[in-house]
Amino acid sequence: MYAKIEDNIVVKVNSSLASFSKAAPSWDAAQRAANGIYEVVYDTSNKKDERFYNNGAETLTFADDVVTATYTPATGKKLDDTNEVDEDGAALLDEDGVQVVTLGLKSVEKKQIKNQAAGLLKDTDWYVVRNAEAGTVIPADVATFRADVRTKSGTMETAIDGAASIEALEALFAYTNSGTDAEPNYTRPLGEFPKL
Repeated sequence: MYAKIEDNIVVKVNSSLASFSKAAPSWDAAQRAANGIYEVVYDTSNKKDERFYNNGAETLTFADDVVTATYTPATGKKLDDTNEVDEDGAALLDEDGVQVVTLGLKSVEKKQIKNQAAGLLKDTDWYVVRNAEAGTVIPADVATFRADVRTKSGTMETAIDGAASIEALEALFAYTNSGTDAEPNYTRPLGEFPKL
């Protein structure tokens, strides 16, 4: 990203140098600076994982021949579901008279876990159907796998529900290397689903 500076103020920002001048793509840094065009340097110290946070607004400043993009501090997304209300504070209902609820991050993450579990079970559903229709025994390893997936899903959902803060929820999903650089072993507190 590049910025055009006039009177020490950022007046234009664009990812294409050609948007400033047709000749600009061929200019070196000194030629760009002589024409008031500088590459933007990003200070992302206030940015956080958008899965868990709403990042703040970007601000561009120019000082000491450097254009810097900074961000206001990120705020954590809501953990819990919110029952929506109208401007008078009364419960907001949908057309069927049901309370309108905005899902919090815990519900969103638990839904993803349930979907992952369903996706893992899908490939072995035919064993269950065959068992129900024809009485054919489900192989022990398949039955164990299916039970383990459901158990792990429940354990993960319980851990998500137990997160008391955005930081705690984010930590459940953070991978760390418990091995070495030569033989890495990346794990996360939430754990992983079993494999068949």
